Amino acid sequence: MFPVLKAASYVLMHTPDMVLNNGTTQTTERIVNPESEYLKKVNENLRPFEEIVSYPPNQCYIGNITPEELATYEMPWYDKAIEGATAHGKKGEIFEEDVFLAFIKASDSFDLVLLEKDFTESVRPKLEAYPGLNAKASTLPAGIELEKITTEIQNRGAEPLLYKGEVVGCVKRAHDIDVNLNAHVIFENLVVKASGMIAMERLFVLNNIDPASIDYVIECSEEACGDMNQRGGGNFAKALAEMTNCVNATGSDTRGFCAAPTHALIEAAALVKSGVYKNVVVAAGGATAKLGMNGKDHVKKGMPILEDCVAGFALLVSENDGEHPILRTDLVGGHTVGTGSSPQNVMSSLITKALDKGGLKITDIDKYSVEMQNPDITKPAGAGDVPQANYKMIAALGVMRKDLERTQLNSFVEKHGMVGWAPTQGHIPSGVPYCGFAIDDIMSGKIHRAMIVGKGSLFLGRMTNLFDGVSIVVENNPGIQVEEGSVSKEEIRKMVAEAMSNFAASLNQ
Repeated sequence: MFPVLKAASYVLMHTPDMVLNNGTTQTTERIVNPESEYLKKVNENLRPFEEIVSYPPNQCYIGNITPEELATYEMPWYDKAIEGATAHGKKGEIFEEDVFLAFIKASDSFDLVLLEKDFTESVRPKLEAYPGLNAKASTLPAGIELEKITTEIQNRGAEPLLYKGEVVGCVKRAHDIDVNLNAHVIFENLVVKASGMIAMERLFVLNNIDPASIDYVIECSEEACGDMNQRGGGNFAKALAEMTNCVNATGSDTRGFCAAPTHALIEAAALVKSGVYKNVVVAAGGATAKLGMNGKDHVKKGMPILEDCVAGFALLVSENDGEHPILRTDLVGGHTVGTGSSPQNVMSSLITKALDKGGLKITDIDKYSVEMQNPDITKPAGAGDVPQANYKMIAALGVMRKDLERTQLNSFVEKHGMVGWAPTQGHIPSGVPYCGFAIDDIMSGKIHRAMIVGKGSLFLGRMTNLFDGVSIVVENNPGIQVEEGSVSKEEIRKMVAEAMSNFAASLNQ
């Protein structure tokens, strides 16, 4: 039996102070052009929390509106607001920056994070409002004097933590000379850990899942933790499991740039299908480096800086329950070493390779979830509408295969595609943002089948020029089928019990 995609969660952490101080576009600008006009305009182009919450793509990300409902809003979206929007979503939540800073401290296992005492006490009650996270509030230690924090920043290379432009804490370096354990890297990794932990906690609370039922965790963000002897050794997954009370779980990290979440989803499905584990969580925290990545283009066009949130997500893959959508481990596509880099070859390897295994046409997939990047962010930066570009290529491939007529190109994109809504956090947009909606859409009968497609740029690591990508089909659950003449698990248990009883009786004779 195929494994099922059982639940999904999505979280956003509003981090305006981190945009200026930790996003690489801004930190690089500070080095090469410290008097930059752009740097002077960053703060005045950052959105308040209320605008973050009411921003239509963000409401879609946490599940309060569907992609179809988002498409009814005329673009651009940055000047639109959803009336009555709430930070609490059907699939997740949007968190304020002070709460996130507190969770960074709660994620600190080596006393490397220092928070100012008044800030600590001001944020503690906010943490207590979250059912699955309030235990972290009680373990949050008392803060320290600001003077001690300032000394760490000025004299020992600590990374400042700011809230509303003021220093409220810092992250200390973990080693005097190891660059892999300097304060900046430790900060980035703690952000990944904290945001991934929050995504997993929301997964459990919103879907009434017992963390103790989780056997394995796969973490698939774009960061890597380690020291000078193993720079990407990991393991974020085990750290997230520890933070979320998954006492029976182990885990490992999967890295594949933007495509990693779909790789991890396939791996999770394979582990469950094989019977090695029953319940596997795929999770990822966000990347501070990507904050304000396209900020220069946004400011130049009179827009707010839209990349102002760290994102995270978590998925649960479980044994077949006869209800939730199944992950077709036999219908998997992938960009191989010999695929090449032409758009046609890439799309064929990701889309038609999987479909051909099942004798399916391109039109047999009701919804394709590709790189679901928010076009509000990418179009002003010159990258165009990424999801639409992908859908047009899939449609063109369909015409070449004679799965649809040329006159059906536009209608195919509208019917089988979606507008993008995910923040440009690298791995976050890659296929998985639709997983939560896919569960609902398939179980409600709205659609029958979807394809999750992840794509990545391996050349960024300077180890290969190869492109990357994988895909997997998700479809409605036909119910647990018992083959004619087969024996049920209960019957097997009875047979074993009877055999053991007979064996014990024979020993007594």
